[in-house]
Amino acid sequence: MSDRALAVVRAGALTTVQDQGRPGHAHLGVPRSGALDAPAAALANRLVANPPEAAVLETTLNGCALRPRSTVTVAVTGAPCPVTVDGRPAPWGAPVRVLAGTLLDVGSARAGLRSYVAVSGGVAVEPVLGSRSTDLLSCLGPAPLTDGAVLPLGRPGAVHARADVVPHSAPRAELVLRVTLGPRDDWFTEPAVRTLTTRAYRVSSASNRIGLRTEGPSLERAVSGELPSEGMVLGAVQVPPDGCPVVFLADHPTTGGYPVIAVVRGTDLPAAAQAVPGTPVRFVAVRRR
Repeated sequence: MSDRALAVVRAGALTTVQDQGRPGHAHLGVPRSGALDAPAAALANRLVANPPEAAVLETTLNGCALRPRSTVTVAVTGAPCPVTVDGRPAPWGAPVRVLAGTLLDVGSARAGLRSYVAVSGGVAVEPVLGSRSTDLLSCLGPAPLTDGAVLPLGRPGAVHARADVVPHSAPRAELVLRVTLGPRDDWFTEPAVRTLTTRAYRVSSASNRIGLRTEGPSLERAVSGELPSEGMVLGAVQVPPDGCPVVFLADHPTTGGYPVIAVVRGTDLPAAAQAVPGTPVRFVAVRRR
C-alpha cells in the first residue's frame, strides 16, 4: 500500500467515511447518505484545500485516533472537541500539519455529537455508485472504521487555507425545526397537528444516521388504515405506531408505509445532526414556498 494512508488506532463509537452522498438512486432503494452535518464537512475540506466532493471521516461522540503514514494536513470541524498530535494540543477548526508516524487524537465532543476530520487528499476508498459514503441502512460503501484498519488517501491539492478563525455555530440548547405540513397531515386529527407544532419533544437516545427519533406527546391518527408503501424524502417527519415523530436523515429508507405528517426544511437538518439525546425539539409550521 502507498504511504498515502491513515492507520486507525482508535475507531471510536462510530466513525464512518462520508462525502456528499449518492443522490439519484432512490428508485433502486438506495438512500442519498453522505455527511449529516454537510456544512461542517465542507468547511473541513476547504481548510485542507480538498475539493468539496472529497471524503472525510464523521465521528460520533468520542472521536477517533489516527496515525498517518506520510505527512498530511488535517482539519477537525463539526462538534467542538479536543485535538492533540502526539499528546500536544492542536487547534480545532484550523489546518494542522501532522507528520508521518505521529498520532492524531480527536477527542470526545464537548457539545454536539459529530465531528468531521478532513485530511489533505481526501479518504480514497473505492467509490460505490459514485460515492465513498458509508450507508448504514443499505450497507453500501466502506464499513464503519475498526481499530487497525488502514485507509488510503488521495493526492493533496493546492496549499491549504490560511485561517485564524472559522465560522462556527455552537449546538443549540433547543432544536427548532421548520416544517411544511403534509403530504399526509390529513391522516391525523386536528388536535394532533396542533400538538406537533405547539408542544415540545425531546431527542431520543435511539436516534441514529437513519432518523432523529423523538420522545413526547403521541400524535393521534384520524385514519386507522395503513398506507401502501410510498416514496420517502430527506427530512420527512414520519409517525410510527407509537405516535412519536421521526425525522428522516441521510441514511433513511427510500420508501415507507407510515404516514408523513410534515417535512423539515433542508437547511435545518445539520442542526438535527448535532442534537444530543434529551435536547428539546420544537416543530414550527411554515408555508410552502
